[in-house]
Amino acid sequence: MSHTFGVRQAQKQRTRQALMDAALALLEEQSLSSLGLREVTRAVGVAPTAFYRHFRSTADLGVALVEEALGSLHLVLGDLMSAVGDSDELIQRAVELIARHVDAYPAHVRFIARERHGGVQPVREAIQGQLARFAEEVGDDLAKRPETAGWSDDDRLMLAGLYVDQMLATASLFLETHDAPEAERERVTRLAGRRMRLISIGCRHWLD
Repeated sequence: MSHTFGVRQAQKQRTRQALMDAALALLEEQSLSSLGLREVTRAVGVAPTAFYRHFRSTADLGVALVEEALGSLHLVLGDLMSAVGDSDELIQRAVELIARHVDAYPAHVRFIARERHGGVQPVREAIQGQLARFAEEVGDDLAKRPETAGWSDDDRLMLAGLYVDQMLATASLFLETHDAPEAERERVTRLAGRRMRLISIGCRHWLD
């Protein structure tokens, strides 16, 4: 009995993941607001009614994609923020990390970039919620660093938000140059590093 239940659960999870993968592929060329569940189920080869065994709506599917795209990055961000080194070394590591992530998961990055200001409210809110968590995590780490000594919590969170926004902007830049010549990729890498360095230099003088 338990074995049968386990097999069914595994099959259910595979179907759910197949629906998410199919939706992500379809979203390469369109926004979530224009995506129909029949498109998704047709791509997977299941009946439209099967969709509702896994998601309440395409918006619910979109929220699951947000969690898949951004949820795992919390551990990566934690490793980055806990790394030892001066600000320039950390900035270089952050830019390299973003570039590798975009290369590995371009469809996820494109989905987040498009839907962050898209027309599906629950998905916009899910993205903003994840980004707010990123900012809080970065803010908690900044509180341990000498360059923000004497800062208010609000100011640290503001700085953390600037870093998170710049990380997203950097991801978008790398996405645009995903198949570009290496020289263009190097230009984007330098630009991203300079932008983050400008934020870092500015924060050192915030209380002046």
